[in-house]
Amino acid sequence: MKTMSNFNINKLVRENVLRLKPYQSARDLVNDSDAILLDANENPFPIGYNRYPDPLQRKLKEKLGIVKYAPIENIFLGNGSDEIIDLLIRAFCEPEKDSIVVNVPTYGMYEVCANINNVNVIKIDLDANFQIDVNEIMKKGAQSKIIFICSPNNPTGNLMKKESILELLNQFKGLIVVDEAYIDFADDPDLISEIQNYPNLIVLQTFSKARAMAGIRLGMAFMNVEIVQILNKIKYPYNISQINQQAALKALEDNSVSSGIKAILEQKKWLISELDKLSIVEKIWPSDANFLLVQFKKSNQVYAFLKKEGIIIRDRSNEPNCEGCLRITIGKSLDNLMLITCLKQFQRINKPSYEEDIVFRS
Repeated sequence: MKTMSNFNINKLVRENVLRLKPYQSARDLVNDSDAILLDANENPFPIGYNRYPDPLQRKLKEKLGIVKYAPIENIFLGNGSDEIIDLLIRAFCEPEKDSIVVNVPTYGMYEVCANINNVNVIKIDLDANFQIDVNEIMKKGAQSKIIFICSPNNPTGNLMKKESILELLNQFKGLIVVDEAYIDFADDPDLISEIQNYPNLIVLQTFSKARAMAGIRLGMAFMNVEIVQILNKIKYPYNISQINQQAALKALEDNSVSSGIKAILEQKKWLISELDKLSIVEKIWPSDANFLLVQFKKSNQVYAFLKKEGIIIRDRSNEPNCEGCLRITIGKSLDNLMLITCLKQFQRINKPSYEEDIVFRS
């Protein structure tokens, strides 16, 4: 097990970031709601949002710390998880020199953020069961600065094995980011508690999925306090608006989130059973998320037919090892019923061609 003493953040972070003197906003210095504020050139007339928000989101982090059983000094909040991904690459990866590792197929923003920052991307294929290959990662990416692991993975839907992640944490000298955007739909617990054991571990979560707050763009990250301090140096001063902080606080007080998750999981079970009855479906991949990766016969035609009928899903057939696969988000019961109805209609229309295929193959 790693200890804090043998983890040196200075060996990982970019030199210019270490030397950087961060911008100090007015609210970094004062967080007193009763003070007479004449320091930030704000409009003095209160209409609800005339003051700049808390740049460190202290009240929200206090509440999150209780909900997530995490010390507030280990919490960083971003304008969506995408901001956090971008900040990590900017803080630790030198353009045209350093690299990150992604395990494909996976969430595309890791690569996009790396490309924007002119950082090399090493792609390692997941195995036949869409699990990470620790040996291959260490063989090809041991000198990288960051490994991104999406678990449950997008678009495949499966959790990565915890023992594989821990094995990597013990071997890899850089940062390992475990993106748990969909963890609330899985049976296994999150990895937040492991940040006390592994100072190179960063766990991402979000308000977008289980808490149904995608519109407020709020991502959470749990990490070593030294990494939090680095990200605070380079983030925009007021990256989370007051409106969004208030919405997130309200969401954390909502006790109905578990019932919403339960409803989605029940609908997922129903949708799997209905898809399994269709001859146009070749495989339904196991899912620990709120979506399914489904392999279809004539997937391009299925996708186009559903789109024509006003049902929008994601075509993932061009992703590695996802030939013929479409990703379907679990919707409300009526949405899912309409999806199955349209798929049955497509199957009836195209049934003769499938019978011809069977005769031809025989």
